[in-house]
Amino acid sequence: MKETQSASLASQSFVFEQDAYVELKSYLDDVASRLPLTDCDTLEDVEFRFAEIFQEKLTSPMMVVTLRMVQEAIAQMGSPTAFGEKRHTSTEQSEPRAPRTGRLYRSLNDRSIAGVCGGLAAYFRIDPTMLRLVTLLLILFGGLSIWFYVILWILLPEEPLQGGTFQEGGR
Repeated sequence: MKETQSASLASQSFVFEQDAYVELKSYLDDVASRLPLTDCDTLEDVEFRFAEIFQEKLTSPMMVVTLRMVQEAIAQMGSPTAFGEKRHTSTEQSEPRAPRTGRLYRSLNDRSIAGVCGGLAAYFRIDPTMLRLVTLLLILFGGLSIWFYVILWILLPEEPLQGGTFQEGGR
């Protein structure tokens, strides 16, 4: 059995095999890195075309987009290099971390159970895997009640979706 990931592509919901999702996200990120920062329309058009391709291949809304489907769609769309050269900034690697801003949310794209640890990790800018391990150890050894996690699950709102972009959802 393969793990799946729900995602919105051009405002349409799809279920992807995990490796297919990673492949498509990598392609779209590569394309986005080659477009001018002000050009959102081209990326939306690319996402829309991928959605059309997947709808043609899926005979039922319950079907899952496979890695092979993604690879065939990418071959049909062409290499990301067709969208130009990657944007490079000299400060890309040396930029300091941005200060925390905004609210604390449950993560939509970095979740194992409910996105609580993923949201906390994003808010505090720490590794989510390490936070999950620490949380698990605290729960197992009595330092943190499972009820605290459940309360955060209930109280923290989900991260808001950003329209027009490839967004993943829950499993």
